[in-house]
Amino acid sequence: MTPTNPPLRRVFPPILLPTFLAVVDGTIVAAALPAMAGAFGEVERVTWVVASYLVASTVAAPVYGRLGDALGRRRLLLTALALFVAASALCACAPGILSLTGARILQGFGGGGLMVLCQALLAENVQRHQLGQAQGVMAAVIVTSSTFGPVAGGALTQAFGWPSVFLVNLPLGLLAMLLALRLPARGGGGGSGAFDWPGLLLFAGAVVPLLLALEGLQGVEVTTAFPALAEIALSLICVVLLGWWERRAARPLFPLKLLRRPAMWRANAMAACSGALLVSEATILPLHLRAVDGASAGQIGLMMLPLTATVGLGSLITGWLVSRTGRVAVFPSVGQTAAALGLLLVAFGSGPANAVLGPWGLPALLAVVAVFQGSAMPVAQITMQSQAPSDQLGAASAVVQLSRSVGSAIGVTLVAGVLFAALSRYGASEAFADAVRHGPSVLAGLPEAERIRAADDIAGGFSAAFATVAVFAFLNAALAWTLPLRRL
Repeated sequence: MTPTNPPLRRVFPPILLPTFLAVVDGTIVAAALPAMAGAFGEVERVTWVVASYLVASTVAAPVYGRLGDALGRRRLLLTALALFVAASALCACAPGILSLTGARILQGFGGGGLMVLCQALLAENVQRHQLGQAQGVMAAVIVTSSTFGPVAGGALTQAFGWPSVFLVNLPLGLLAMLLALRLPARGGGGGSGAFDWPGLLLFAGAVVPLLLALEGLQGVEVTTAFPALAEIALSLICVVLLGWWERRAARPLFPLKLLRRPAMWRANAMAACSGALLVSEATILPLHLRAVDGASAGQIGLMMLPLTATVGLGSLITGWLVSRTGRVAVFPSVGQTAAALGLLLVAFGSGPANAVLGPWGLPALLAVVAVFQGSAMPVAQITMQSQAPSDQLGAASAVVQLSRSVGSAIGVTLVAGVLFAALSRYGASEAFADAVRHGPSVLAGLPEAERIRAADDIAGGFSAAFATVAVFAFLNAALAWTLPLRRL
């Protein structure tokens, strides 16, 4: 320890608590989605509670990273925590789904800085020979937090209602702010003018209209299709302009020279597909457990635990296998193929598992599939870090996380769009909304033929949704099979 580096016992609490908040907030809300849908009566919009946070945090993260370098990371962490806490209070008080979505955007603008600033603060306040130990503790907190989130969300929702999943951030966020004051106040390097603001705006202009378009295409009416097509056109224009600008920017947001390499762009595409896989599953699974199985909020939280736990297990196993064998691409190649086949089984052949395990049948199948899903993300990171020049390692790691976040937002919006479009086509939207609000028992009042048809149509909607998730796994498998990096 040097005079400028505080002891680890002083560094860990103010860094690990914001990290915990950032990771938990990505999973704690999922278990509360059916309760939110029941409270607001807008089931088809409830997935925006997840997607809006993902987009906002993705856009905000590089801003915090650059401004933290310029103005001081502790100062920016306090700012991010203050915004996160204030937005959490607004989320808890939201009177409708649109106002909740707006508050989640603000919360994402705060939450987007927590992970990036905490990682930078860890490197800033820990000596080089202690970084391995510190990163190990950080990884353990991330895995534990992602596993703990759904259980906590379900328990809080059942005991105190859905606003409690946001209110819990208030005392924890304020405590994190007090702890952050214990970190040394180091000034930044100054000069934030080099930040690629045009690139950031064009990036947001490419992602946001695309998500709006996917949401608009849920319906089958021409009146909703035309605005969606216009939004897709706007998104494509922004993509073209972004590529043109990034080739000329002094300090581009995206390292295009790296991304032109076959291994690099495939690794980022794998990260995007991995995000789409996990987040879309974690978003529609609670809706299935509520509408089809009649699970309570507390039960939903417990039933999501196998999914969130086993995907982390799959990542750990893959990392260990790569280290032991030196082989890279073979593990996600096989793993993602198995995951895709497993998701097709979930979509069209989960009846036997449900017959044996009851409501736990689908979570059990997804838990097995998730082990194989976890094989892609470690390889994406390894590929970027092993192929990038040493002076661009930070940019390479950051762009992988950016790709994962964008993929998560697009994936959850697309899969939800397929679900609700299928329900609309089957004429089961109203029955599904009633089942989410009140459980499947609400269908018992229907005539026998209508009840059976409604149940079959709802099951058909989820089959279409999980088949769409399987497409992401097949894409991941194709990317992995063609990954140039075969061995380290």
